[in-house]
Amino acid sequence: MRNFSYFFLLIGSMLWAQAKPAKPAGAPKTPPAAEERDDEQTRTPASTVAPDAPVLTIRGFCTQKAPSGECQTVVTRAQFEQMVDALQPGADPKTKRHLATAYPQFLVMAEEAEKRGLDKQPSFADRMRFARLQILSQELVRQIQEGASRLPEKDIADYYQKNSSSFEQAVVERIVIPNRRELKADAEGTGQAKDSEDAVTKEAEALRVRAAAGEDFAKLQKEAYEFAGVSGNTEPNPNMGKLRRRGLPIAHVSVCYLKPGEMSPLISDATGHYIYKIDSKEIQPLNAVEPEISNILRRERMQEMLKSIQQRVTTDVNDSYFRAEAKDDDD
Repeated sequence: MRNFSYFFLLIGSMLWAQAKPAKPAGAPKTPPAAEERDDEQTRTPASTVAPDAPVLTIRGFCTQKAPSGECQTVVTRAQFEQMVDALQPGADPKTKRHLATAYPQFLVMAEEAEKRGLDKQPSFADRMRFARLQILSQELVRQIQEGASRLPEKDIADYYQKNSSSFEQAVVERIVIPNRRELKADAEGTGQAKDSEDAVTKEAEALRVRAAAGEDFAKLQKEAYEFAGVSGNTEPNPNMGKLRRRGLPIAHVSVCYLKPGEMSPLISDATGHYIYKIDSKEIQPLNAVEPEISNILRRERMQEMLKSIQQRVTTDVNDSYFRAEAKDDDD
């Protein structure tokens, strides 16, 4: 979805709302207070508003006055939704309300800018040319996204078969042992800190031996925290549930190659000591990972399409110029 700044960048160029004739004389006018009311009981579902019904009536702004002399611009539901779809397809109600508030302001400010001749300045033409490039580029990206989203079921199934190991998940248990024991403030910076690290390492190795012998992970985790002086009001839970490789730190991914019932060696890093056990393994079914595969394939296809377009050109940059410009900015 396009970003919000682009959404409002385009608003000023969408001056297509046509001035409508004023209501016949004597027709009752809607009090402003009623127009601004936003109570739940007075809201009308958008689906019940006719396409040609006004959703914005901008009084005091018009391209030409009505025979009665009244000046107003009416934007129908069809016109408003056409503008929203052009600027930000799928916009939520809050965004539509922001546009409804901003659009009249842009209309009147743009008219005033034209009266002052701001659209005749050279800088305006340059900015319009650049804005056109941006808009066309974003339209191309949108079209490529739509094309990349049309994925044959066979492509999804083929990707699943070729990468089935990526969708393997395991029920994992883990014991965490901190790198050092909690020490009193007056012990920091002394040899006691190093002694604490050595003691914790030895305890971690002993816990790993006991875990391999079949002792309960929850019991061992509790002992590990008690040894390290870690306090807490809840019982430690070593069960990590179902995990895939991406759910583990990179240095711990080797755990995923263990078989059910196997236990990892003691894994130590800057964050602590770890003991893993694989309880079971399974490959997620295709229907469970199909949305994920679709996103992967869409992203890959979009990147390939963009690359095929962008690689048509190469650019030589005058580093001497840009280095000088950067230096001037720093000064």
